[in-house]
Amino acid sequence: MWALLISLTATCAAASAQGVTGAPNPPPAQPAAPSAAADGNPAVITLDEALRRAKANEPNFVAALATSRTAGLDRSIARASLLPSVDFHNQYLYTQPNGQISQAGQGVSEPVQKFIANNAVHEYASQGVVTETVGIAQMAELRRADAAAAVAQAELEIARRGLASTVAGLFYGAIAARQKLSIAEQARAEAADFVSLTGKREQQRESAHADVVKAQVQEQQRNRELSDATLAAEKARLDLGVLLFPDPRTPYTLAASDQTPDLPSRADVEQAAGKNNPELKSALASLQLSSAEVLAARGAYLPSLGFNYSYGIDAPQFAVNGPDNVRNLGYSAGVTLDLPVWDWLATEHKVKQSEIRRDAAKVVLSSTQRTLIARLEEAYAEAKAARDQLASLDQSVQTAAESLRLTKLRYSGGEATVLEVVDAQTAYFTVANAREDGRVRYQAAIAGLQALTGTM
Repeated sequence: MWALLISLTATCAAASAQGVTGAPNPPPAQPAAPSAAADGNPAVITLDEALRRAKANEPNFVAALATSRTAGLDRSIARASLLPSVDFHNQYLYTQPNGQISQAGQGVSEPVQKFIANNAVHEYASQGVVTETVGIAQMAELRRADAAAAVAQAELEIARRGLASTVAGLFYGAIAARQKLSIAEQARAEAADFVSLTGKREQQRESAHADVVKAQVQEQQRNRELSDATLAAEKARLDLGVLLFPDPRTPYTLAASDQTPDLPSRADVEQAAGKNNPELKSALASLQLSSAEVLAARGAYLPSLGFNYSYGIDAPQFAVNGPDNVRNLGYSAGVTLDLPVWDWLATEHKVKQSEIRRDAAKVVLSSTQRTLIARLEEAYAEAKAARDQLASLDQSVQTAAESLRLTKLRYSGGEATVLEVVDAQTAYFTVANAREDGRVRYQAAIAGLQALTGTM
């Protein structure tokens, strides 16, 4: 298991180092397909189709998808801040003259403007301006955006796997509810048949009237159980329908494979979990995000360098050439260096804040690693126990069915009491319902393992 822990950390570190560019873009949410087939029959929903529809209708997953996409755009914005920006600047400036005339720099007499900060009474500017700022803050922001995008991508995968587990549970739960309804109908038919059998034996004076009464009580109980099973099946259908259709009352049928999925080996589960666990990737990306914030805070201690280049016109005439063929078109360039001197310890406190958050992220990462190991152990043990119990329940159903058949034969021959038949019926239908619960439990356990390993 320690090897798994080392593999988890190493694999996730390599994945996070690639940033968002190494991760596939999440597929866009697809609109739900029509609720019914073209011939008007209820739509046939497989597990894959249910997952596809749920991705378009479940708000938490859609929100995680939107967050991941916006985080990817934040990364593009942060990368753009490292590159020069280009603007085309156009301005006309008029300044009130003070009534005097001066000799302009182009050999032309012009009125003197009242505001000495301005260059002329009439001033035209039409320039292309290129600006670039170089500093630690911009590079730290790119690192922070990379880490934030990795966190959002991991959170999206967590949301996807959580949704997949939820849909699988509802899907197989609805199938189990439908099977239990079928079992309840069978139980009611069995009870009605037994009422008929006891009545015939009473007419033939082979049993007492008490047997008929007991059979009738059993039939009434089966009718109540059928009503409860019908309600449970409808509730399960509606719960799943909320994720599948705009109107959860839309009729549909579920199609699932009759084959029970095999339990993968422990080694395969550990290897897949070490490569694909999103919780660990999220924790590791959060640590990298905190480290980038520390770098950005410390960057405030360092100077920043700015470049500015302008090319165009800034003259009293809006023309390439002024009077006496003086050329107005030209350029100017500037370099600025800003040195931080004193900010009343604000930068120092920001650094301390970011370091505190980074230390907390380290604890979260360590806890996530330990939790993953524990969850993997628990999930595999649950899946193994559910598989073994499902096999046992299958055998119990066969045994109970045979016991019920033999008990009814013995009762028909006068060798068994009515209570034995009722107990055999109850035992059979109880274990039949338990088998459906066992199937749901095993399917849910497999879905939990697949969510941990990323194979769903």
